[in-house]
Amino acid sequence: MSEEFLKGRGAQKNTSNRFLKHQFEMRDDFLEFCRLEGEEAESNKTKYIPIFPKTIVNKVDSPDVGMSYSMNPYQGCEHGCVYCYARNSHEYWGYSAGLDFERRILVKKSAPELLEAKIKHKKWKAETIVLSGNTDCYQPAEQKFGITRKCLEVFLKYRHPVGIITKNVLVLRDLDILKELNRHQLVGVNVSVTSLSEKTRRTLEPRTASIKKRLNTIQVLSENGIPVNAMLAPMIPGINSHELLPLAKAVSNHGAVSFGLTVVRLNGAIGRLFADWIKKTMPDRAEKVLHQIQDCHGGTVNDSRFGTRSKGEGKIAEQIHEMAQIARKRYFKDKSFPPLNTTLHEQYKDGQVKLF
Repeated sequence: MSEEFLKGRGAQKNTSNRFLKHQFEMRDDFLEFCRLEGEEAESNKTKYIPIFPKTIVNKVDSPDVGMSYSMNPYQGCEHGCVYCYARNSHEYWGYSAGLDFERRILVKKSAPELLEAKIKHKKWKAETIVLSGNTDCYQPAEQKFGITRKCLEVFLKYRHPVGIITKNVLVLRDLDILKELNRHQLVGVNVSVTSLSEKTRRTLEPRTASIKKRLNTIQVLSENGIPVNAMLAPMIPGINSHELLPLAKAVSNHGAVSFGLTVVRLNGAIGRLFADWIKKTMPDRAEKVLHQIQDCHGGTVNDSRFGTRSKGEGKIAEQIHEMAQIARKRYFKDKSFPPLNTTLHEQYKDGQVKLF
C-alpha cells in the first residue's frame, strides 16, 4: 500500500465537480508543502450539514433497480465505499464525489415529517418505500441523529411497507420496531456483504461493520422472522468476484432467504476515484483489475445502458452470473423473499384504523 494512502477513507482525493465552472483544487505540490511544514491542508474530520428539502420520497425510474420509491435521510456517506454509485449525486449539492462525499454529510432532520405528509396524502397508494436507495440510512450519522428510527415509527404508525438497505449493524438497534412491522409483513431488510476477507473489507469499505458483525446481523434478523436479502454487490473482477460462491453459502447459512448482485461499473467521477484508489492500495494488480472491469463493459469502466449496465457483458461477467446460478441452486433452493403487505395502509391513513 502506498505511503500516500489516507487511512480511514475510501476516496483518496476530491475530484472536480462537473457542475461548477470555478472551483478550488488541492494541488499535489501544495499538499506536499503542507506535509513538510507540518501543517494541515484540510481537515479529515466529518462535518454534518443540515439541509431542508421540500420532499423526501423519490420515484425511481431505473428498470435496473428493484424498487419503485426510495428516501434518503442523509446525503453523502461516511462508510467510504470507494465504488459507491451514489458518490456522483454529491455533485448536485456543490461538493466533490471524492472525499467530500465521505466528510460532508447532509442531514435531513425533517425527513419523518415529510414522509408522514407523503403517505397521508389522499392520492397516495401504498407501495414499498426503500430506506435508502442512495446512501446508507444506518451510517454513523444515524447514531447521532436517529432520523431513520423516527421514519420507521412513521411507517409503523400508518402500516406502510418499507424496505431497508444497509451494511451497518446499527439496524439491530431498531429490532423492536422491525419486529412489530414484520408482524404485519411490512418490512424486508437487504444487508450488503461484499467479501469474507477483513483485509479486503477494510480497504474497500473502510468505515463499515466487520464481516462477522454483518453475518451476525443477518442471523439475528432472520431468527426474529424478518426476511433478509443479502446484497453481494458489487462483484469486482480481481478483488471479490472469486468469493461469490462462499459468500452465498455464508449468507444462506446465517439465514438470508435470497441474494442479489451487480457487476461493478465506475460511472462519472467514480472511475477516476477508483483508478487513483487502486493504484495506491493494490499497485501490483491495479492495471489487471481495471482491464477486467473494462472487459465487462465493452472496453470502458462504465456502461450507462439500462438492462446491461448492472449486469455487464463479456466472458468475465458471464462467469459471474453462471456462478450466481449455481449458488442459488445450491444454497437457496426452496428459499424466496416474500412480498410486503400493501393492503393495510389505506385503513391507517389517519394514523388509526378506520372503521367500516
